[in-house]
Amino acid sequence: MLKSLHSKKNAQLLLGLLAGIVFGFLLQKGGATQYDVIIGQLLFEDFTVLKIMLSAVVVGMIGVHLMRSFGLVQLHPKPGSWGSILIGGLLFGCGFATLGYCPGTVAGAVGNGYIDALIGGVGGILLGAWLFALLYPRLQATILNKGNFGDITLPQLLKVNAWYVVVPAAAVIIGLLVLLEWSGL
Repeated sequence: MLKSLHSKKNAQLLLGLLAGIVFGFLLQKGGATQYDVIIGQLLFEDFTVLKIMLSAVVVGMIGVHLMRSFGLVQLHPKPGSWGSILIGGLLFGCGFATLGYCPGTVAGAVGNGYIDALIGGVGGILLGAWLFALLYPRLQATILNKGNFGDITLPQLLKVNAWYVVVPAAAVIIGLLVLLEWSGL
């Protein structure tokens, strides 16, 4: 089923749109589209956003690797570098710290009708994307490829079956989620 979907671009777009709507709905229901919740996370006072994201990591990590184990999907990791992580982290961090939204939560906040998310968030995303595209040739030549580590994954680096990374990582994350919930954070 999934292999036949690969050639159907319109179906992929529709599934992506539906998944995005569901994701936005869940972000909104979890409270992650509210400015006060996000600022509370940045101030280490409200861990709602961390709980949502860690839960998504566990579900996604297990789901992707289950589908891979059953031959339903193939992983195609993109090459990375420490330079690209630095630039991406700085851009993301500046926008997140300035406005209090990440790209996912800004979309959910726009859906809630928050004007700051529409003007500042969407405007900031468009401005940041434009600046990055404008500066890309210079960044590519200078910093984006610094510390290039290719398309290797953690299981490949450790030379183990992916489940030897997925299961302990999921257990640690679930333990952290339980600890956060137990402590009332």
